[in-house]
Amino acid sequence: MPESKVRKEAKSKARKKQSEELEKARKERRDRKRLAANTERRWVPWVFIPVGLLGVLWMVTWNLAGNYIGFMRALTEWNILIALGLIIACFSLMTLWK
Repeated sequence: MPESKVRKEAKSKARKKQSEELEKARKERRDRKRLAANTERRWVPWVFIPVGLLGVLWMVTWNLAGNYIGFMRALTEWNILIALGLIIACFSLMTLWK
């Protein structure tokens, strides 16, 4: 038996709706990729490298000349926490780099 016009129209409407949904999904995916590409983090190495170097320099300076520098002598063992805090901050910032 031949199909009725109603069935044929329903199939064509379903195909049209499916293709519209597919096109909409593709557009959303393209927009998401475009937005993700714009969120580059070029600033990250310019921040984490100096922070890490500052932490290492703080540790070296405290170990070599901490007794001769007034504020470092006053900080005593807090110098270790400051240096390690800077180094940990450096590693945390590294995770942001893509």
